[in-house]
Formats: sequence, structure tokens, C-alpha cells
Amino acid sequence: MLINKSQIDTHNAKHEKSHSKRFASISSILSDEGVNVKEVIEKLKTYQIAIPSWALSTGGTRFGRFPGKGEPVSFEQKMEDIGLLHAVNRSSGAVSMHIPWDTPKDVKAVKQMADSFGIQFDAMNSNTFQDQPGQALTYKFGSLCNTETSIREQAIEHNLEVIEIGKQVGSKSLTVWLADGANFPGQQHQRKAFERTLDALKAIYKALPDDWFVFTEHKPFEPAFYSTVIQDWGTSLLLAQKLGAKAKCLVDLGHHLPNCNIEQIVSRLIMEGKLGGFHFNDSKYADDDLTVGSLRPYQLYLIFNELVDGVPGGDLSKSGFGWMIDASHNTKDPLEDLLQSVEAIKIAYAEALIIDRKKLELAQEKNDAVKAQEIMQHAFRTDVRALLAEARLQSGAAINPIEFYRENSVRGNLVRERG
Repeated sequence: MLINKSQIDTHNAKHEKSHSKRFASISSILSDEGVNVKEVIEKLKTYQIAIPSWALSTGGTRFGRFPGKGEPVSFEQKMEDIGLLHAVNRSSGAVSMHIPWDTPKDVKAVKQMADSFGIQFDAMNSNTFQDQPGQALTYKFGSLCNTETSIREQAIEHNLEVIEIGKQVGSKSLTVWLADGANFPGQQHQRKAFERTLDALKAIYKALPDDWFVFTEHKPFEPAFYSTVIQDWGTSLLLAQKLGAKAKCLVDLGHHLPNCNIEQIVSRLIMEGKLGGFHFNDSKYADDDLTVGSLRPYQLYLIFNELVDGVPGGDLSKSGFGWMIDASHNTKDPLEDLLQSVEAIKIAYAEALIIDRKKLELAQEKNDAVKAQEIMQHAFRTDVRALLAEARLQSGAAINPIEFYRENSVRGNLVRERG
């Protein structure tokens, strides 16, 4: 299904009057506070968030999956859905591919399709956390950390194949998430497991093109419940430091123990020049993969505070970081879920952009905790949604993406096309 300009124009004509009132109001307030609204709008317009190829269909839990109608059954249809999202919000201009789940049959055709939608290719994602049909050797006891040389070599070769596909589509990075670990004390020699993983990553690192990066991704538990080889950001950083300048750390918001100070981790990685990118989601308990911002919007805002503070000029589109949503669940239309996630991410970014940083720094230097809290919470409590809507309007997107999606019965049309 293609979204045409007339549909967007009809929607915007219906909503522009009320939007203009809200935008004029917030623009006046922010201007009085010394915020350059035009600069904020421009930064919002250029900031793009990648859609993962596996999130276009209804996700599942450990207990089952309940697929919806009209969902994509091929990578080409997934690309169509990402093109649809980008047409609606002009903020979803990239795709993050998962191999082998979404290995394209015709790489050249997929690249041409992406170009037609204005879609770029974000980080590639390898998969050695589950066995694939026809796979010679099993990853039951680990992949890059496995005690068997042949299994490690198989996992390395898979990552090299992912790099080759990425080169053809124009990606510049590889994300490696490992399920490697142990469920019982004594099951695994922890130091040797780390050393084997490092040696395997060195082989992958050596194959990287000069302008590529590899991202190491940590997770404290699951599917291994006693120990995970890359269990926290310290281990991820250690690996990245040992590998070299082209290795960085990826932060998945769900890959932390409850109440972890993720924003501080982000700050430290920026400081060391080792932040590679993000997998955005939200959670109540662990790796819940819920809609971004649905439970902890203040934490998301605090993360973006560190990003805006750590990136020159706060222009995240020029940071070189990877930005990807990694949320998928049973109970929502996946396209609506992605639209909501993109909105939540950009709201947090806009809130961070309007923080009075001069006053905040002064309060910090004077150890004025009350003033610092007031400054931080003032920006967070400011309704910036009209800024996002204006950025979309200026970019030719829908003022209200969710309303547009429902007004135009997008899911219903997909069902008629695909069944």
C-alpha cells in the first residue's frame, strides 16, 4: 500500500487550524524562555529512527504469538510497510535488517525499493542465538564462546556473511548480540568463555570495511540465567576497547536489571567515545520490549538529556549513532505501535533540546539540587507535541500520524491487499 500526497494534504487541512493554535502558543512560551524554536524544529526534522525488519508483524511472548491480518509475509512487504510509516511521519527513514530472518532474495532489488521510499540501511543484525533450518552445528551451548572450534567458526562465518549483505545495501555497521552464557554454576569456565568470545570477535572485526563499526550488545540474563558472557555495559566496553576504534557499545533499554541508571551508562560511553547506538523499547520488569515511552518516559528523557549534552550542538542526526526501535508485542497493531514509539522518542529528544543548559550548569556548579530538579522537570513537563507536529507538517508528513492511520483505514487496506 502506498500513501499519496493528497491523503496527507487532506488530513493536514482537517487538523492544521487546531495545530496552528497549539504551535503558536508553545512557540511563544519557548521563545520567551530563550529557546530557538526554529533550530529545534530543524533538528527534529532531520532526526531519523530505524525500523527493525522483525517488528512489522505482531510480536510474541514465550507463551505464544497471535498474528494479525494484513501483516507482511516477505521482506519486500516489510519494506513497503516501512515506506508507509516514513510517508506518514517522515521520521522512519531507515531499516535495520536481521539476518537470516530477512535475508533478501534479490539484494539489488531491495536496495532499489529502499531508495524509492527514501529509506537507508541502519545496522545489520546477526543471529547466533538460535539454530536455523539446515544449520550444520548447534548453538545450544553457545556460539562465539563455544568450546568447539568448529561451532565458533560457523558463528564467525555467519557474521561475515551478514557484513557482505550489509555492504551491498549500504549499511555501515554490524550489531552482535549473543545469548551465550550458562544456566548453572560450574557449567562454563567464565574467563575462558570471555577469551573465546573476544578471539571470535577479533576475527569479525578484522573483516570490517574501513568505514564500518561493530556494536557489542550486553544483556544481564535470558536465555542464560546464571551467567551471560556479555552481561553488562562494563563487559561490552571492555570488549570494544580490546577490539579497537571500530568497535562500540550498543545500549538496549531493556537489557538492564530493574532500576538501572541507564542515562549514566550513556554518559560514560559518550565520554569514552564508545557509544554506538540504541535499541529503544520500554519495560516494567526485564526485556519486555514494550512500546517506547509507555512506562518510563522520564527515564527516556534523562537518556536524551545526556545525548543532547554529549553531542555537539545537540544535533543527533550528525552523531553517527545508530537509532533503532526494538519493541514488538501481541496486543497492538505493529504499525501503530511503531508510530507511537517514534513519537515517544522524538518527544524525549525535543524535551531535552529545550532544557536551559546554562542555568542547569550553574545550578550544578553551585550544588543547588532544588534548582537543578526544577529546571529538568520544567522541560519534561512542557508539552512539546506541537513542535513534532510542526516538524512533520514542514516535512510533508501527517500532523497526527495515528489519526491519519485510522482515518485512512490503513490496516483495513493492507488486509484487503494481503489477506
